[in-house]
Amino acid sequence: MELLTIDSVRTAVTGGTKTAVAFAEEHFARIVAEDGPAGPDSPDAKGINSYLTLSRERALAQAAKVDAAVAAGETLGPLAGVPIGIKDVLTMVGSAATAGSRILEGYRPPYDATAVAKLEAAGAVLLGKLNCDEFAMGSSNENSAYGLVRNPRALDRVPGGSSGGSAAAVAADFAVATLGTDTGGSIRQPAAFCGVVGVLPTYGRVSRYGLIAFASSLDRVGPFTRTVKDAATMLEVLAGKDERDATSSDKAVGSYVSDLEKPVAGLRVGVPAEYFGEGLDSEIRAAIERVLDGLRALGCVVQPVSLPHTKYAVPTYYVIATAEASSNLSRFDGVRFGLRAEEANTLSAMYRRTRDAGFGPEVKRRILLGTYALSAGYYDAYYKKAQQVRTLLTRDFLTAFEQVDVIVSPVTPTPAFKLGEKTDDPVKMYLEDIYSVAASLAGICGVSVPCGNTKDGLPIGVQIMGKHFDEGTMLRVAAVVEDLEF
Repeated sequence: MELLTIDSVRTAVTGGTKTAVAFAEEHFARIVAEDGPAGPDSPDAKGINSYLTLSRERALAQAAKVDAAVAAGETLGPLAGVPIGIKDVLTMVGSAATAGSRILEGYRPPYDATAVAKLEAAGAVLLGKLNCDEFAMGSSNENSAYGLVRNPRALDRVPGGSSGGSAAAVAADFAVATLGTDTGGSIRQPAAFCGVVGVLPTYGRVSRYGLIAFASSLDRVGPFTRTVKDAATMLEVLAGKDERDATSSDKAVGSYVSDLEKPVAGLRVGVPAEYFGEGLDSEIRAAIERVLDGLRALGCVVQPVSLPHTKYAVPTYYVIATAEASSNLSRFDGVRFGLRAEEANTLSAMYRRTRDAGFGPEVKRRILLGTYALSAGYYDAYYKKAQQVRTLLTRDFLTAFEQVDVIVSPVTPTPAFKLGEKTDDPVKMYLEDIYSVAASLAGICGVSVPCGNTKDGLPIGVQIMGKHFDEGTMLRVAAVVEDLEF
């Protein structure tokens, strides 16, 4: 069966060949039959566990509304009837918002995130909430309090994190598109591991209102899709100023879909030597080189660029991100919403026991690291210094983009690794982010596009990074990479 795209679903719905309700029902049936819980940590378990909850009532009501609009001859939105899943760090009325954590178990938000509201206003049918690493902290989606997620392309492998459920749902045909979030690679890395397209918009391009925060100066909302054109369509819907998010930008939103039609001949493509050093898997290196050869054949000018402070990106990120997490997660204390430890006899005991029972090991680790980095006597040595290095990393990109239009690099140092392979070594796990965190710190945009498979059939992604608010050029290059023969 040919996999659905936004265009194919919308065309069928608007043309009357298939109803939005029928598309929604088919997706729900497939999810119930095939997604299932991930089960025990063994290679022969079958469940993917991408969805945490299904929003059947809301989805079918929206689908019926779309079908009624078709029957009435009304103008429909760009996502009319398209089944879409939402990462469970974004609020959505009628559905629990757990952020993959026990501490938010049972919490039902009273409002929609702006990104969620925009999708529905464009006609999307919202299927439910997707599994993720707890509070978006992880590179493998093994940190969820509600069970790990498996990679649909290889069930004994991780789907990537933290948006593993979002990437897996698209790869497994449980949604036509999904929303994820990216703080240090959490859209791009799962997209690469699962063989789908994942977009990191420029910081401020998409509203963060309704996003349960991990690190507020880094968190971004973006789409997973099967094609670059679908990603461009999603980004057009999502992008724009939001008065409820002071960090969102009022820069005009272009027509990203129209940008895909522009030629790439003459564009300058930068290749950073720092991203091709020791530790990069040989098959990934070869795949990226094939991409560069293809871009040369299309008339792009491929040239070296330098990002000299790259080696400091991972430690810088893990100081800033954990410090912001320590601050943001202090609100989860058992007082206002979510879990509360009932056996506590004093307020301080309730705080302590609630947070001990509610947070998982990785979240506790990052809160401790962040609290230490912000503590008296260490703030200047760690947090302030990390912010200074962040400025240097940003300047590296600004300087490089004076010479080139986009930068091409690997997304990950290795293909999807086996479940449980790195859970006992946090540093090894953190190094999975080595090619993604610098773009996060600099606030630029990036996209992961499939560019072939390893000899074992595991997907490989290529990262294309663009200038601030130049998603159009980035996606234009991504579209021609998608069409290359691998």
